Amino acid sequence: MDIRFISGFSVITRQPDASASLYLGMLGLPLERYENTGYHFMDHFPGAKHFGVWPLAMAARSCFDEDEWPASIPEPTASIDFELADPAAVASAVQEMQAKGQDFIHGVRTEPWGQTVARFISPEGVLVTLSHAPWFHEQAS
Repeated sequence: MDIRFISGFSVITRQPDASASLYLGMLGLPLERYENTGYHFMDHFPGAKHFGVWPLAMAARSCFDEDEWPASIPEPTASIDFELADPAAVASAVQEMQAKGQDFIHGVRTEPWGQTVARFISPEGVLVTLSHAPWFHEQAS
């Protein structure tokens, strides 16, 4: 597996307005609000590709296509995306990790915005994404 970089880090929260207030108001980060979803983010954050405040309901929709996080899976408070070279590398990484016993919340799929992802929960309760976001690779060229 050839992880290229950390492509994103987000806190996951049940209180997106309170969390966004901390990062926007107290820390002064120039976060943008994505449509009317409660998701706040900034791309090209110095030292990182992406930082976000991700409502738990949105994370649940992204992982399970439901608004509630399942009680049977530890509720994450953060997410980290590890960027791979291409969609095939994501699929290969999933196969490699599954062969070593890693369970995934969901297998490889392409999100509506074009990012290829597969997700699992780490022992610390972090939502980990193996990712290929084409826009990060286009900018690197």
